[in-house]
Amino acid sequence: MTQSRAIPTTAAALALALGSAITLIDTAVAAESGEMEKCFGVALKGKNDCAAGPGTSCAGSSKVDHQANAWKLVPKGTCEQTASTTSPTGYGQLMAFKAQ
Repeated sequence: MTQSRAIPTTAAALALALGSAITLIDTAVAAESGEMEKCFGVALKGKNDCAAGPGTSCAGSSKVDHQANAWKLVPKGTCEQTASTTSPTGYGQLMAFKAQ
């Protein structure tokens, strides 16, 4: 690869990494502000926010839709009204649960 091609590629990679970091910071700030809450069992496959439990690492690592130990940030007060096909109640939960 020539140096003239390496610079735009490196710049694009840096921009992507910075964008991801900003998204993670925004998510943390929203969660800490009390506007959002963790809702388990509502994230679609690969669309969870961080901490998806055993066998997964972090954001985007859920293996199936509505994984019981994977959470998504949702507006406070809406979790237990959001549909979940794996939850015993049929709705998201505020804590990880055992899938049906």
